[in-house]
Amino acid sequence: MLTLAAIEDAADIVYRSMRPTPQYAWPLLAEAVGGPVWVKHENHTPTGAFKVRGGLVMLHELARRSTRGTGIVSATRGNHGQSLAFAASRHGIACTIVVPRGNSTEKNAAMRAFGAELVVEGEDFDAAKAHAKALAEERGLFMVPSFHADLVRGVATYAMEFLRAVPDLDVVYVPIGLGSGICGLISARNVLGLTTKIVGVVSDKADAYARSLETGRLTETASAATFADGMAVRCPDEAALAVIRAGAEDIVRVSDDQVAEAIRLYYRTTHNLAEGAGAAPLAALMADGKRGKTPGVILCGQNIDTTWMCDVLAGRTPSP
Repeated sequence: MLTLAAIEDAADIVYRSMRPTPQYAWPLLAEAVGGPVWVKHENHTPTGAFKVRGGLVMLHELARRSTRGTGIVSATRGNHGQSLAFAASRHGIACTIVVPRGNSTEKNAAMRAFGAELVVEGEDFDAAKAHAKALAEERGLFMVPSFHADLVRGVATYAMEFLRAVPDLDVVYVPIGLGSGICGLISARNVLGLTTKIVGVVSDKADAYARSLETGRLTETASAATFADGMAVRCPDEAALAVIRAGAEDIVRVSDDQVAEAIRLYYRTTHNLAEGAGAAPLAALMADGKRGKTPGVILCGQNIDTTWMCDVLAGRTPSP
């Protein structure tokens, strides 16, 4: 379990590279959903997503503990890789990122622009992760997982900002990829002594965490074919699942059609871009009749491909 001191120490590391992100209750959004909703804008970070916070803390700790020149490797669909490349460049650490075939060309370009060496391997995230582990052995690199205590400690800083700014939130909807975002939120809620309910959101096409919570055991899915690629995970992390089981109110599923509608709603009412995972919490709130008087949603990222965004704004749901 994280302590308040640990999260505040992480915030000091994060704020050397970025400012706290804002939270707004947009009036047009309130009109559209039938009541006020607070939006935490993690799309306003240097990489356009919340993951950068975890990367900054993880690489800070790695640089402090390791000899200079240690290289890292990890797997991603995009935002985790951008965060590691962004943070690694600040410490002179070589960064190799493995992405699956067919991954977003724009996210791939962003990772390269931040300084990563990109390797394309595997049919999905979990296959890319297996290749990253093999590269770590082959090249003597440090394997950075997508879920780790330092990553959670870093991303918990967004939750601390949000919950301190709006301490009367009844419920917060947060997307689940591998779990750092929701675990950071649960940790911050607990150390601040609040009673805010936390609802995790998954794609109905990548619902391993929901199935695992329902069955009481870790359950994988055969595929994760959703255009909300930040949630496209087949294999849950056991440590993340334990935190979620102990601290989340529920996990709900949303469809790609619901996510696409939420992206359109964000753009129409706030003129903010949201990627699929970023819009999923709003999609869940719109479908939930038990939202409370003061709900919040995490807009975790804006990194949606131009082609997909054009499809969404034209009223279509993109194909993964």
